[in-house]
Amino acid sequence: MSANGTGEARPRRVAGETPQPWLRILRSCSLVSLALVVAGGVAAGLISGLPAVASVASAILLVLVFFGITLLIGHYVGLRNPRAALGAFMLGYIVKVVGFGAVVFLVGTPAWVDGAWFVGAAVAAVIAWQATELIVFSRLRFQLYDDEPVSDAARERGARGAA
Repeated sequence: MSANGTGEARPRRVAGETPQPWLRILRSCSLVSLALVVAGGVAAGLISGLPAVASVASAILLVLVFFGITLLIGHYVGLRNPRAALGAFMLGYIVKVVGFGAVVFLVGTPAWVDGAWFVGAAVAAVIAWQATELIVFSRLRFQLYDDEPVSDAARERGARGAA
């Protein structure tokens, strides 16, 4: 008897690539980041008060936005031209670093930010984000080769086209 209890065999999923890999990574990393906001916010609130809670939340959300933009770029470019995804990641990263750097220097540090909590939360968020990204990425499947059998006629057309 099968796992569904009907006695019928369930259809098995064909091995293939993971659908929407960049959104899967973004979803997992965002959930970890939001859990850090809650845990860090509670700790900051109990130890240092409301400015520390706001500092923790803003630092972690800033990390989420910074890294999330790259994954969204990869998703949208990867849908249209998978070979261009790596270049889009690099270009997006450069634009983000310059853009976020400019904002930091132009806006400055708001008065309500507790520096120690902000930096600690940002470092923790980056480490958690990168670890989660590595774990999720290691479980993704990318299809490198076509699994469909090639007919003799198609093989012959390909051989004539290459000559």
